[in-house]
Amino acid sequence: MMATLLAGVAQFERDLLSERVKSGLAAARAWGKKLGRQAGQRPKSDKLAPEVIQASADGRSYRWIARDLGISKSTVLEIMKRHRKTPL
Repeated sequence: MMATLLAGVAQFERDLLSERVKSGLAAARAWGKKLGRQAGQRPKSDKLAPEVIQASADGRSYRWIARDLGISKSTVLEIMKRHRKTPL
């Protein structure tokens, strides 16, 4: 019976904590704070972008580029998508 009582109190405290976090996030959003990962924070893909673009220009497949550089194929796709969007 004591364990059940302690478990109930612990659950209540977790619920209160969750509610405080959610209200804090809502207040931050109301003040205009942008939450989450900020745009432009891609140090590894930004560093490897010239190599990916060159390998793609040489006719290599995205899968081969990803395996050769040790990054994921989706990272290669994102790099190429950003490269195509940049005006020459």
